[in-house]
Amino acid sequence: MKTAVNVVWLKRDLRLSDHQPLVQAIKSGQTLLYYVFEPLLINDPHYDERHWRFVWQSIADINSQLAAFNSRVYLYFGDAIAGLVEINNVFKISGLFSHEEVGLLSTFERDKSVQQWCQGQGIVWSESQFGAVSRGKKNRIDWDKHWRQIMKAPLEEAKLSDDALASCTLIDKLFAASFPISWSITDDFMLKGGELWAQRTLQSFLKGRGKGYHFDISKPQASRKSCSRLSPYLAWGNISLREFYQTILITRSERGWKRPIDALASRLHWHCHFIQKFESEHQMQWRPVNKAYNDLMYPDIHCGLSVEERLDKWKTAQTGYPLVDACMRCLEQTGYINFRMRAMLVSFLCHHLLVDWRLGVSHLAQLFLDFEPGIHYPQFQMQSGVTGTNIIRVYNPVKQSLEKDSNGEFLRKWLPELAELPNEVIHTPWLLSPMEQQLYQCQLGDNYPSPMVDINETGKIARDLLWGFRQRFTTKKEGQRIVAKHVRGNKKISKAKKPQQLKIAESD
Repeated sequence: MKTAVNVVWLKRDLRLSDHQPLVQAIKSGQTLLYYVFEPLLINDPHYDERHWRFVWQSIADINSQLAAFNSRVYLYFGDAIAGLVEINNVFKISGLFSHEEVGLLSTFERDKSVQQWCQGQGIVWSESQFGAVSRGKKNRIDWDKHWRQIMKAPLEEAKLSDDALASCTLIDKLFAASFPISWSITDDFMLKGGELWAQRTLQSFLKGRGKGYHFDISKPQASRKSCSRLSPYLAWGNISLREFYQTILITRSERGWKRPIDALASRLHWHCHFIQKFESEHQMQWRPVNKAYNDLMYPDIHCGLSVEERLDKWKTAQTGYPLVDACMRCLEQTGYINFRMRAMLVSFLCHHLLVDWRLGVSHLAQLFLDFEPGIHYPQFQMQSGVTGTNIIRVYNPVKQSLEKDSNGEFLRKWLPELAELPNEVIHTPWLLSPMEQQLYQCQLGDNYPSPMVDINETGKIARDLLWGFRQRFTTKKEGQRIVAKHVRGNKKISKAKKPQQLKIAESD
């Protein structure tokens, strides 16, 4: 007779703490934890080996905790249903438990297939809400109230024991897959995955480095220390948003912490807001959330480069604008830059290179260790200016560099070929005379490229294009639909916040 087990399907919730599906599964019987490495996602252009290494480390951390109960996560390489079939052939699956997944269209289609398989097998699949995101919600009425209720609710902690969890002896009966060795090799430039590292990172923030959070959040170098750095741990579920929120509030009353904690807490609120937006309007993965922008055509610019060549120079950090190139190199090696610099990268691609946002969205997803589909797509569209409801920011990378990295510390770290330049010219090396280039060993076009475009010209083109398109009737009408659906609260939208009256920020 087959052993009956409940299966907890881990996805982007790689932890044991505050885990409702795990709590529910253990309450109703012996439980097996299951994670599947799906070629569907491994081969997806949004993902990179850095993500699977982080997942591997996260599961290793879970296994180190489960070892005390003679258990481990069952890992399968292949199709999600095939893995469940393997489990069901050896055991009898009593129930399937997981969190709802707000992911890419491919995962949505996969989940529909899994649901059909479960129904065919007579297996009940119980899905728990992801954070404060409500599946299928068509408006934001009472959404803020719901968010507060979820964030203030007690953490859901499972009662782990030898009897509650499937033993390693039982798991050994299942098919054992092999995995790339490179996933297990630590990359010292990247944050490490797992609950342990999530807690260490959070505690180091609260022990002092986070006091400058609200001052340093926009600075590319200082933010690496002062920001929480919890984003990958939230994206892959090494810590729940609720536990993060409740933990930081404990520190709020301590001297010097009110402003940084309030600033951070507000961003945790926005975290769910954008994921909810993607959940309610997932079509934005392949089209602008404002459907009128399907007709937006970027003009060709006379820089001697095709769209493909401009895109490639942006990807390979060869734009000739130091802050843009430094951010891209930093991302390539570490998987992290702060929010302001992410917005600047998107703006440079879409506004100064006049490249459609869809051509760059998967590249940055590959580089972001904290890639979260529900945040990535709404933010990418907002920063590229195709929502019709947000202020359009055409970022000037020189101005951002001068303001946010005035001493060139970030530039020198990631662009060593410019290290000898004084602060006065490191932000604009193209202004060097031939003699100065020789003096500072910085030959434009040799060891560092000349600017590929004139941002004064392209910035004007982008502003005229986007502002003109925003005035169209179809754009305004779509903007009103978006506001009605996604603005939080029950109050009527004031005239000041109607989409057509939002302006373009020209001085960023």
